[in-house]
Amino acid sequence: MSGGVGATSKDISLPKEHEVAFKQQDDPTSFQSTKSTATPSKASSNFLSFRQLNALAVVTVFAASGMISAEDFAFVIFSLIYMFFLFKIAFPPPPQSKESSVFDPNTTILRVYVLVGAIIGLLLPIAYILEGIFEGDKEGIKAAAPHVFLLASQVFMEGVAFSDKFSTPIRVFVPVFYNSRRIFTIVDWLKTEFSKAEGDNSASARRLYLGRALALANMAFWCFNLFGFLLPVYLPKAFKKYYSANGNKGKEM
Repeated sequence: MSGGVGATSKDISLPKEHEVAFKQQDDPTSFQSTKSTATPSKASSNFLSFRQLNALAVVTVFAASGMISAEDFAFVIFSLIYMFFLFKIAFPPPPQSKESSVFDPNTTILRVYVLVGAIIGLLLPIAYILEGIFEGDKEGIKAAAPHVFLLASQVFMEGVAFSDKFSTPIRVFVPVFYNSRRIFTIVDWLKTEFSKAEGDNSASARRLYLGRALALANMAFWCFNLFGFLLPVYLPKAFKKYYSANGNKGKEM
């Protein structure tokens, strides 16, 4: 998902053959951090993980549906370009050193947090959209689609950012950037849900209240994720780790 707290796993060194699999688990509140059945060797040889492929499939379906605006497409493309710009200009990885991580991804509370984010942010909205297709709730589908599209895009981008090539600040950039943008799409979703009249032929009363509750839950969760965790907790710790690694390397040289 990303709840996204970037490179945040155990502060221990690992054998080289496990580094790639370990880095894919660096973000305990990212969908990339959930346990995988892939072996370390397979994880290091595959360009796209199973979660990335699933996210890419969701992105493709929503892109082909015509429910996604040109602005959201442009945002995803810009995020990819800007991520590489930051990597080249501002935050290259520390030379010949493996950055230490921030949090332990095996912490139970963090794994529960990721699971809750996946259910609230992806699974329930997708189910809501599928039900809307059968009920003919075009407004509800169109309002929820941008959030799902951007969250699936975030999952895919987190998989790219958590490769060996990118430094900790780049891994921070993806969840913060996408989370910030998705709040605006959730606001639009809320406006649409609360503008529906109870008795509208396009949606049943049950679906009306379900849509409102789901939009409110996403607003609460992702606002807390951005303003209560990513910005005040994870971001400072991640940058401290990054600059400490660079500083220590400079002293060694």
